[in-house]
Amino acid sequence: MRASLHMNDRTEDPGTRVDRWLWAARAFKSRSLASAACDGGKITVNGVTAKAHKLIRAGDEIVVNTPDGRRILKVLDLAERRGPASVARTLYEELTPAPPPRDPSLPQRERGSGRPTKRDRRQMDRRW
Repeated sequence: MRASLHMNDRTEDPGTRVDRWLWAARAFKSRSLASAACDGGKITVNGVTAKAHKLIRAGDEIVVNTPDGRRILKVLDLAERRGPASVARTLYEELTPAPPPRDPSLPQRERGSGRPTKRDRRQMDRRW
């Protein structure tokens, strides 16, 4: 008789797929986006590029490269289902360093004011 190995037979937790965890932790809006990021080489787990099926466990370090910037997350707890944001925040510890402060000498425009006109550009260049 052959012994079968089922996930339920194991005493230790086998882990969670990285794409499911990223979706549950709200790093991505959808699981398909998380999976595409994994397939595109944008996700590393413990320094190794991870595919979507990679199993993660508590204590792993995940680096997520997105157009918004790089995030470094330490896995504290596992989840396969997406829940409220308050629960998602308990799944990881944010290790991303704070962005450097902005240089006050650079000209600043109000957000949403649109593209500068030719006159605005001249005034900004005079301030320099």
